[in-house]
Amino acid sequence: MKEKHYAQLYSQVKSLTQGEPDLIANLANISALLFNGLDDVNWAGFYLFKEEQLVLGPFQGQPACIRIPLGKGVCGTAAATKTVQRIDDVHAFDGHIACDAASNSEIVIPIIIRNQLVGVLDIDSPIYSRFDEQDEKGLVAIVELFQQLMESQ
Repeated sequence: MKEKHYAQLYSQVKSLTQGEPDLIANLANISALLFNGLDDVNWAGFYLFKEEQLVLGPFQGQPACIRIPLGKGVCGTAAATKTVQRIDDVHAFDGHIACDAASNSEIVIPIIIRNQLVGVLDIDSPIYSRFDEQDEKGLVAIVELFQQLMESQ
């Protein structure tokens, strides 16, 4: 069931972004699509790597932290290590930055374009253990599609 849903989201991301070279426009549409297309999420968006830190980019949800140092919190850890962070309980994550007290689980996927860190996709949920391996696989595929699109521009 999830695989089919992520295949549909993948197809929608492809349609929305194909032929559009503007990074911010694409990130805005992807964040809206994911926020509205995924159940039990309270924040979906992007942080962009600027000035050696993560800076808030396009998102859907409650107002968020504007700047996150590399290595701090789930987003900063994903960016610093360039690895996916799938956290079942953010309150147990050492150094968690609580931008929204309603968030209990989180998945963060680094975005690498032309071997450079561009930012991260960050999705939060009020449900503990909301994200599983299928979510990770589906979201990584969407990020990889986006990376390929941007690299081809």
